[in-house]
Amino acid sequence: MSFDSTDIGAVVNALYTVLSGPAGERDWTLQDQAFHPHARLMRTGADEFGVSWMKTMTLQEYRENVALFFQTVPFYEAETSRRVEQFGNIAHVWSTYEERRDPRAREIERRGVNSIQLYLDPQGHWRIMSVIWDNEREGVALP
Repeated sequence: MSFDSTDIGAVVNALYTVLSGPAGERDWTLQDQAFHPHARLMRTGADEFGVSWMKTMTLQEYRENVALFFQTVPFYEAETSRRVEQFGNIAHVWSTYEERRDPRAREIERRGVNSIQLYLDPQGHWRIMSVIWDNEREGVALP
């Protein structure tokens, strides 16, 4: 699959496309097209005492981290709203999402926010530099 990497929205859509699908392997070539090679992915949350934590990963570390999960669990993450701010060669996307095991299911597994930072490279292509996300939980509701 290809997309218009000169369009911020298309790059963000590619992020959701690479994540979503039935249980099984993902096509990571799409991730390589959407992300800068030095990108970082950061999962955040809180432990049972409410203390925040963060796991920072390279693209390869992320793939290794989610490999077993994606291999065994259907995962469909759909964007529910998006706010884009751009200044020169940088952009920030605030993207809320819902996760389901089946894209047609009514039951939502979880909701959250992806904070996505992009860079406009010298060839005029938007590349994701980082994604940091957190899931909705008790005491933390979507805005």
